[in-house]
Amino acid sequence: MSTSSREDWRRPGPTAEQRRVDLWLGLGVTALALVSLTLARSTGAFMLGPPPSGPEQLFWTVAVTLPLIWRRRWPATTLLIISVAFIAAQARSAPETQFSSWALFCALYTVGAWGQDRQRSRRLRIGVIATMFAWLGIYYAVSIDHIPPGAFADAVGPVPPVLAAMVTGVLVNVLVFGFAYFFGETAWVAARREHELRTQAEDLRRSQAEARERAVLGERVRIARELHDVVAHHVSVMGVQASACRRVFDRDPGKARTALTAIEQSARTAVDELRRMLGVLRAPANADAEPPATGGVERIGELVERARAAGLTATLGVYGDAVALPESVSQAAYRVTQEAVTNTLKHAGANVLDVRVRYLAREVEVDVTDDGRAGRRVNALGLGLIGMHERVSAHDGDLEAGPRAGGGWRVRARFPLPAAADPPVGAQRAPSDEQQPVVDTARSA
Repeated sequence: MSTSSREDWRRPGPTAEQRRVDLWLGLGVTALALVSLTLARSTGAFMLGPPPSGPEQLFWTVAVTLPLIWRRRWPATTLLIISVAFIAAQARSAPETQFSSWALFCALYTVGAWGQDRQRSRRLRIGVIATMFAWLGIYYAVSIDHIPPGAFADAVGPVPPVLAAMVTGVLVNVLVFGFAYFFGETAWVAARREHELRTQAEDLRRSQAEARERAVLGERVRIARELHDVVAHHVSVMGVQASACRRVFDRDPGKARTALTAIEQSARTAVDELRRMLGVLRAPANADAEPPATGGVERIGELVERARAAGLTATLGVYGDAVALPESVSQAAYRVTQEAVTNTLKHAGANVLDVRVRYLAREVEVDVTDDGRAGRRVNALGLGLIGMHERVSAHDGDLEAGPRAGGGWRVRARFPLPAAADPPVGAQRAPSDEQQPVVDTARSA
């Protein structure tokens, strides 16, 4: 916040709760001032001279203290009322001075802490303080001739007693008014800084939300590019099969029927991939950007080999009968496994990595576990986890990521497979033995 904006900032008015507090504060101070007036009258200690009548004493006591009930709602008006009543009460020799002085201090502080217009608040406070010192000078000038001859009979200091009394009064007032001004200014600065912190926190939350949206959007665009490549492949295959069918339609109906079956399967797969692409696409991709690197389940073995080269005891297991997968499913399974292995290498502090691919009846599942720190918490804002969720959700699958009960960390993604009996055109091949350091196909999934 710049200097000009700080000066232009207006502190919000008091809340309903703060107004209720001021009400009780003003009533409490007024009640205590009345008690102080009763004690002063009982002791006969009339420091300012012969007092006025009893009702007038009550009036001035209430007039100085009761306006505190509006101190934060109308701080400038409250200070003016209390200042005028304070001087008038002293001019009339009202005996109650203790709580009246405190009320003046509180009103002066409140203008500094809650005044909306800073320039007017400063001028008003300086004006009131100057007026009070002027009144103090007038009071000294009027009362100096009425000092009894024996008032300072016991004075032994080097300073003349009248001068010492005047200097003491001035120093006390400087201290009181100085603290009232300083504390009021400090309270206003603290409120302004609190406002700045809240504004900065809100800006930070907004920036984080925008960053998360951009991360999700970027990840969806990358997924859409991969799906676009798959759809384009299927459409090309359909064109080739349709051309072949046209050429042999009359001569060899059997080949034509096979070509039509391939076209049908390719069309179903392409429509399914196109639906997913439109579901995840939220913004146009940058035409000049490089397309993302492709990969499928057949490359999971490379990830395991890299983990082993990094020093982990890494194994790969394939369970069930490997089937040809749609390219988008194969790529998504590979990307999820890649992110999980990367997290193990970077963050887990693990020694053992176990990657498993399970071919189920209607699903394919990738399961990555390690023996790293199980106390890690899932970072819902992490870009890697966002990417895994987006890829799995795009295929209507399920993702599990979190600590294991027996220790370590697990990422498990399950993708549903098409119900068609024939393998889709352009499907990925199953992992080869060379890419499987440890493969146990005898065990059930």
